[in-house]
Amino acid sequence: MRVIAGELKGKRLAAVPGQTTRPTTDKVKESMFNIIGPYFAGGAVLDLFAGTGALGIEALSRGMDRAVFVDHDAKAIQVVRKNVELCGVTDRAQIYRNDARRAIAALAKRGQRFDLVFMDPPYQMDVIPQLARSLLEQHLLQDSAVIVAEHGKDRQLPDRIESLGRWKFVTYGDIAVSFYKKGTFSA
Repeated sequence: MRVIAGELKGKRLAAVPGQTTRPTTDKVKESMFNIIGPYFAGGAVLDLFAGTGALGIEALSRGMDRAVFVDHDAKAIQVVRKNVELCGVTDRAQIYRNDARRAIAALAKRGQRFDLVFMDPPYQMDVIPQLARSLLEQHLLQDSAVIVAEHGKDRQLPDRIESLGRWKFVTYGDIAVSFYKKGTFSA
């Protein structure tokens, strides 16, 4: 696993030991970034269910200003810290060990807002629509924010989640990715 593009291109990332996480493959990660825009001119990214932190680190490498990483697993948080240090972006990262729902509430209290959100929960969890609603209700999304939700291909997500519309849906084998943005879009 490595950083694919940007200022950190080629940096190798540590994996979480054991079977508690399922890292996004480089192929899927590259495709995601090609869809949302390969490079960014600043902004903030929220990496929920961060695992290794690879998605948030990739966004930093491609031009995001800062990243918030959230995971409930202690081993995952240790790996995120290690990867952030290996990439030299500790000054641009905040790392929290917390449940996603509680993290959203805590980030709202801190007045944080995000341009990009990655959600990659364990596939058996049915939380993406609820978490997206919570992000909206807590006013954590900038007006042009994009949510990228990775899920099992057999899991059907709605085309709309309140003011969020799914504007792209792609599959890679058993993996599916739904892209949401505020406004009116068709799937």
